[in-house]
Amino acid sequence: MKIMYETEARAVGGRQGHAETPDGLLSVDLATPKEMGGKGGATNPEQLFAAGYAACFESAMRFLAGKKKLPLKGASVTVKVRLGAASETAFGLDVDLIAETEGLDRKTAEDLVAAAHEGCPYSRAIKGNVNVAITVEAK
Repeated sequence: MKIMYETEARAVGGRQGHAETPDGLLSVDLATPKEMGGKGGATNPEQLFAAGYAACFESAMRFLAGKKKLPLKGASVTVKVRLGAASETAFGLDVDLIAETEGLDRKTAEDLVAAAHEGCPYSRAIKGNVNVAITVEAK
């Protein structure tokens, strides 16, 4: 693999702590969600994962649409992340990914989203480990 970019983030204090990047562009307090018995009021790792995955996946869609010269007028991606107990000692994630396209017929939109799922680094990283349910909404 030819490396195009490298970054890092450091977290201290786990779900009740703080995470930041060395350049200071990301600096966020963390809190366990109220739904998990925490105080809430700050972001959590699942929200950060959802945001990163959604942005990366939409970029993959736009990149491929450009390569294939598709008339994609607009796109958005919503990622819903669920955290659950996979066993007594491990946790797991489930993901719903809703890809919206504008300017493509349904079949073309579905093909584009399928190709993006094959090429998106997040999709590739979690393949076989996280159930991803994909919905395509073509407008």
